[in-house]
Amino acid sequence: MFHRVWFLIVKEFLALFKDKRSRFVVIAPPLVQLLVFGYAATFDLNDIPYAVYNEDKGELSRQLLARLRGSTVFTETARIRHDRDIAPLIDRREVLFVIHFGPRFSENQARGDSAPVQIIIDGRNSNTALITLGYLRAILAGINIQWLERRGKAAPPAFVESRAWFNENLQSRWFIVPGIVALLTLVVTMVTTALTVAREREQGTFDQLLVTPLTPFEILLGKSIPPFIIGMVEGSLIVVFAIFWFGVPFRGQWWILYAGMSFYLLAAIGVGLMISSLSVTQQQGLLGAFLFIVPAVILSGFATPIENMPEMVQQITYLNPMRYFLIIVRSTFLADSPFPILWPMFWPMALIGVFNLTLAAWLFRHRLY
Repeated sequence: MFHRVWFLIVKEFLALFKDKRSRFVVIAPPLVQLLVFGYAATFDLNDIPYAVYNEDKGELSRQLLARLRGSTVFTETARIRHDRDIAPLIDRREVLFVIHFGPRFSENQARGDSAPVQIIIDGRNSNTALITLGYLRAILAGINIQWLERRGKAAPPAFVESRAWFNENLQSRWFIVPGIVALLTLVVTMVTTALTVAREREQGTFDQLLVTPLTPFEILLGKSIPPFIIGMVEGSLIVVFAIFWFGVPFRGQWWILYAGMSFYLLAAIGVGLMISSLSVTQQQGLLGAFLFIVPAVILSGFATPIENMPEMVQQITYLNPMRYFLIIVRSTFLADSPFPILWPMFWPMALIGVFNLTLAAWLFRHRLY
């Protein structure tokens, strides 16, 4: 049995890497997506253009503007003299926000009265606007505490002093790049698996495979092992890039990561074999794979938290193996979570994998006869 399956595995690798389309799908897109997601997909704001409308000539407004100019995040691009100049700058997206100090800003602060600062911000991208406002609130809080200390007054009765665990500098790349391990591993595994039987049918070699001494189980096994190996290699390559190229720390245990990757690949291979068994051409196989991949990524928590989704959608995510592996890969990279904490992520993937492979085997036998 193992002798026959071995030759089928060798044939699968030869067929995969001799076909230009298959070879391109396995090699080129993962590298391109790794670079795109690693560099372009970020929640950090590194260059925020703003304009200043300062009607105050006091010390406090100068201190606050000096904080903004000294930051590597903010870039002052314009000085405004009249109210009518605000709208054109924001409408043309020349600035993200305008900071406005009233004529008695410092005077009111010196008397102990409230001294509001007006922030007029472009809210077309709500996420960018909220992050920018968070930066500005942090700067204003620091100015307030410093102003009170210089005048010998008591500090505010309560203020926020935050400390981030696991991602000390709150770099979004540390969150996104480990998720790419799950994303690209799924893409490569699904595509290669979805093409395996469809390629045989399209090339007319499927009937020849049926007259060999191989049993349906051996054919299924021989079709599953190459995508599993390719997925492992692809996942390992992305892990190496994440650590040594993008500088994401790996604090966990390797065996937990690869055990989770194994269960994850088996679940993905089961879906790929189902798609491949139902496909007549490679084009249908590719289309079926991407019809699964896109909802799987959206419902995995890769970019948006599952907790923010509607309750009915949250229930659907429990059927998605990528949901569980994302937690495993991010926890092993950043948090060094022990196995007992991650165990609830393993057994659902095992159940999904067993179900998918069983259904794929039934569909495979049904299509054979």
